[in-house]
Amino acid sequence: MTPEERRARHDRLVAADHRHLWHPFTQMQDWLAEEPVVIDAAEGAWLVDTLGNRYLDGVSSLWCNVHGHRVPEIDRAVAEQLGRVAHTTLLGLASTASIECAEALAAVAPPGLTRVFFSDSGSSAAEIAIKIAYQHFQLRGEPERSEFVAVRGGYHGDTLGSVSVGGIDLFHRIFKPLLFPVRHAPQPYCYRCPLGKAWPDCGMACADEVARVFEAHPGRIAALVVEPLVQGADGMIVQPPGWLRRMRELCDAHGALLVCDEVATGFGRTGTMFAVEQEGVRPDLMTVAKGITGGYLPLAATLATEAIFESFLGPFESRRTFFHGHTYTGNPLACAAAVASLRLFRERRILEGLPAKAALLARELAPIAAHPRVGEIRQRGLMVGIELVRDRVTRAEYAYEARAGHQVILEARRRGAILRPLGNVVVLMPPLGMADDELRALARIVRESVDAATARLG
Repeated sequence: MTPEERRARHDRLVAADHRHLWHPFTQMQDWLAEEPVVIDAAEGAWLVDTLGNRYLDGVSSLWCNVHGHRVPEIDRAVAEQLGRVAHTTLLGLASTASIECAEALAAVAPPGLTRVFFSDSGSSAAEIAIKIAYQHFQLRGEPERSEFVAVRGGYHGDTLGSVSVGGIDLFHRIFKPLLFPVRHAPQPYCYRCPLGKAWPDCGMACADEVARVFEAHPGRIAALVVEPLVQGADGMIVQPPGWLRRMRELCDAHGALLVCDEVATGFGRTGTMFAVEQEGVRPDLMTVAKGITGGYLPLAATLATEAIFESFLGPFESRRTFFHGHTYTGNPLACAAAVASLRLFRERRILEGLPAKAALLARELAPIAAHPRVGEIRQRGLMVGIELVRDRVTRAEYAYEARAGHQVILEARRRGAILRPLGNVVVLMPPLGMADDELRALARIVRESVDAATARLG
């Protein structure tokens, strides 16, 4: 294709995008005034646009790509499954691919999480966990356990149930009249502690606040819903050591379930297969999505213990069924991709190589840790948030309208990398399969982009 043909095709696609598409989490008035990057192809850790420009995929195509793009083993698994059947329902039928996928997930999940309920997005997985927790106590004869506790700054998806247990005002405030009430506790955000304290002298006061919620409502809490180790969508907020373990202990002490949302943190992102492993925590319910298929196809799952599953068992007339489902529950193509991805974790010894990759990324980002416009670099495994500040000493924030994070990602795009801002936080979450030289190049682009954007912003 000649450059002229590329440009003509690109312009046609941009015009059609502007006529028809409504993009997620996007102010469309701004979008319609800009010329977007249109991704046309990918290979390994690289994305290619319609004009032939190449970009390092610095956010794993929204945190879901694991091994890279166009992975032969996953391509082959999906193609082979397509040669058998693309989709069949799990309502009243079983399917080979979904059985094999559930078996593979249970094999790598924290001990005790043996039951797998499939869905098609992280939001749905969270919604399912909420409904299971609620119905579990109804079926056990504890109807008073109908309340939920969540943490400010949490994000569990965009359906109304998942928004109810979320805690990001920018995203969720407008929908408040539609939501069910949830008890929210302060988030464990050490850099900007909502309690005005400092780690570690605080004695983990934020965990004490969660305890006070439980103590104020004895016997009424069905479940606590948390993102383990890292609150992703609120700016990669890394929890202090031991916080998650305290949450497990609180739930045990008060007879509540612990729901861990591993949609963003699962499948190696924090350095272990699941984040909960790092504090020896076993959830009662765990949600997964994003990286479950290696970033190939939409699939999600809610994992549960046998004790929870058994509370739903009974004769047909007892109506103890979990009345929930999705048309594409356990889609065979997605399940085949997931099984192939999990096999690659073993064959390529992905987890064993993550500590070295995380250390490399930390070293390469270290030069901007003292940058006058960088307040903090937060990292857990290959999940990184770089918080930009107008004043490093006072921690004064850039105004919302300054779009500081967005300015950095525009600079990165000019240098050949795709990043994603969360307000004043620049997010990096590269594919686990990104090579060392690519990680170095990504970090260099980030350093240069922070310099360029903040020099312009002042």
